[in-house]
Amino acid sequence: MPHRITSHPIGIVACSAEGAALCYRTICAEGEAAFGPHGHPDVALHGHSLAEYVVCLEAGDWAGVAALMLSSAEKLAAAGATFLICPDNTIHQAMPWVLPRSPLPWVSIAEVVAEEAERRGYRRLGVTGTRWLVAGDVYPKALAARGLEHYRPSDAERDEIGRIIMDELVRGIVTPEALAYGQGVITRMAAAGCDAVILGCTELPLLLDDDTSPLPTLDSTRLLARAALRRACTP
Repeated sequence: MPHRITSHPIGIVACSAEGAALCYRTICAEGEAAFGPHGHPDVALHGHSLAEYVVCLEAGDWAGVAALMLSSAEKLAAAGATFLICPDNTIHQAMPWVLPRSPLPWVSIAEVVAEEAERRGYRRLGVTGTRWLVAGDVYPKALAARGLEHYRPSDAERDEIGRIIMDELVRGIVTPEALAYGQGVITRMAAAGCDAVILGCTELPLLLDDDTSPLPTLDSTRLLARAALRRACTP
């Protein structure tokens, strides 16, 4: 019989394939530290078509985004999950519609990132991600709750980063040109006084990390996966 320890099954509400896959792989790979060789907690994953989410995002229909997330949540609860994570920063903006109706508790990606930023002693964080996320309040609220400042890219930078994410990274396409552009944006963030950058799109770690970024990075995808692992192993 494989080695098992008591754990709480994790439910992953997926949005994009690349972000959800990176989160799932991280849980499985880093789960070995607690579960032994090849071990990890039970994980269930459900995702609606990304196209359905994009229709709602383009229309500013956060209630529609929430309906998709809750549909996944119900399926994951039925599959035995005891709590939920969503490896997608953008759709966390629908949480005010989700939480009152959710069958299970959630781990917030923004709160996990903000907690790590505070732990590392950062004070002013650059926020990168889709144009929907950067324009929203997911990270400003989470950072402000810990007394941390945020900095947003310019409108032109938001548009180009958003294009790279939606046209390339969600399809697993990584190019030198995209890396160079991201590095340029982060260099300007450093000049604006940022001491770290939030990779606030779960696909951005495919493009940038501490080795390639001009500033230290907060990898929202892997930080969420590690938080889920800790919760799964909590008695």
